[in-house]
Amino acid sequence: MNALYYPFHLCHERTLLRLFEEYTTVHFRDFMVLQLTSFMGTTAFPDQMGDYYPEFLASGRIIQGHDVSGPLNEKNVAAVNKDLGDAQWREIFHKAFHKDYRFQRGLFDISQLSKEEGSKADDPSVLSKFTSLDWKDRAYQVESIKDLSRRAFTENDGLAYEYGWALLKTSASLVYTLQLCKTHHLGAVTDSPSHSRLLNRTCTREGIHLSNSCISREGY
Repeated sequence: MNALYYPFHLCHERTLLRLFEEYTTVHFRDFMVLQLTSFMGTTAFPDQMGDYYPEFLASGRIIQGHDVSGPLNEKNVAAVNKDLGDAQWREIFHKAFHKDYRFQRGLFDISQLSKEEGSKADDPSVLSKFTSLDWKDRAYQVESIKDLSRRAFTENDGLAYEYGWALLKTSASLVYTLQLCKTHHLGAVTDSPSHSRLLNRTCTREGIHLSNSCISREGY
């Protein structure tokens, strides 16, 4: 079976070599430059796995160039809204948001994070700002996050937007994962247990049959 690595566009070399033990070909997406509104979105350096491993690209073991950028279309908005309205999906997300450092690294700049588990009153990390409210039960949809992005000037609206934007980026990356796997007849594989649990929850809820494997990272 060939596989799509998710949810990131790059992986560690040790993960890549382990992927090649299991799969003949591993597909990689381009970085997700997600455009929420005409004034708000993500940016990134346009690097690809083949830039670092040209020999594997040339031999066909790496397939890259799957575009997952731009504004969400109507179908993808509906799919994201299902995730955001799913209490079980939100529970998994909220736990990873607070406890999984690698999951956090996919959402925030490293300078905003603390490697210490849990939050303290003097913790400067961005996550320490979300300890006083039960964010996992707060209602979010794509349109409400767009609205927050336009008025995230007060501290409360700013925090609400940051949490919602993290939700949206996470769900969108998994929505694209499902679409790419279906289009190219691929299994899904990751080295992020939290993302694997989130994708499994979506598949269970929607009755989607997908090979979804998670490689355990040890020592790196």
